[in-house]
Amino acid sequence: MLKIIKSLMMPAATRTTAGELAEKFNLTLQGSADTVVGGVAPIADARPGQLAFYSTEQNSAAFKILPIEVLKNTRASVILLQPAQVKDAPRGATLLITDSPRGNIVKILGEIYREPPRFGIDRRAVIARGVFFRKKKTVYVGQFATIETGAVIEEDVKIYPGAYIGRNVTIGRGTIVHHGAHIENATIGAECVINAGAVIGKDGFGYTRQDGHNIFIPHTGRVVLGDRVSVGANTCIDRGAMTDTRVGDGTKIDNLCQIAHGVVIGAECFLAAGVGIAGGTVVGDRALLGGHVGIANGVKIGNDAEVGANSGVFRDVPDGARHMGYPAGPGTEFMRHYAILRRMAKSTK
Repeated sequence: MLKIIKSLMMPAATRTTAGELAEKFNLTLQGSADTVVGGVAPIADARPGQLAFYSTEQNSAAFKILPIEVLKNTRASVILLQPAQVKDAPRGATLLITDSPRGNIVKILGEIYREPPRFGIDRRAVIARGVFFRKKKTVYVGQFATIETGAVIEEDVKIYPGAYIGRNVTIGRGTIVHHGAHIENATIGAECVINAGAVIGKDGFGYTRQDGHNIFIPHTGRVVLGDRVSVGANTCIDRGAMTDTRVGDGTKIDNLCQIAHGVVIGAECFLAAGVGIAGGTVVGDRALLGGHVGIANGVKIGNDAEVGANSGVFRDVPDGARHMGYPAGPGTEFMRHYAILRRMAKSTK
């Protein structure tokens, strides 16, 4: 009974065949094109009827290469793998051959576990007068979602129950706004994902002290997200005080991040959970910020720079540099200081 309950809770897979996947994603097929794919699983746990992948690609240090025995012993009916590993695949398995299994497994997952189409506006949603729908028939708006006057909703947008879209907000084509997200004073690009509880476009933490009192600075800027931006659950992106807060195309922001007023983040960046970026900071393209990184006001993070988890950044990070520590500095310098401290600690015992 427990297995039945678990199976009902798992994401529903769209049944397809190895031949259909090979044709759709331009993969080389070896074996039966009619082999049914009923789901995807890790290669060590896969069962007959499922697809698994094996790869020796080392895109980053986080990717671990599994022993070749895992491939040899898998029970998967269909295996996505590189040409060099074909000789080690189990006899009788259907193979999908590509130079990049890691890249293609993402596409296959999206194909097999794609969400069923949703259309229509729930009668319990609140849609103000003056909302512009580009193609209303392609849009989904769930119950108790609210869309205020002047909002522009492009085609294929999905707005889930309880979400709030404020006045004059633009939501780009194919963007998904999940349950309880709150968006105002913002322009959202195409094919973005705004996860549950995210707050975009509220006033920033901007104050000035006058006569011994903290006085709020009115904010007039907006938040502008590029295309294909992902904003994690309960992440906050503040509107700018006088300039816009901007996030570039393809940038992925994890849960529980704080992006302050006037921050500019480049394209294709990764921000892990808990990152906090103070006002006026500029982050270059393809930067990687580890979990709980804190960045002070006005700092510049260069293109392709990396900042290690739990670091505190108080000075600029050059292009391509790897910084870590508190205060953050070059990674090699931090490790050298750490080694010296360890030696000193041992010498005092």
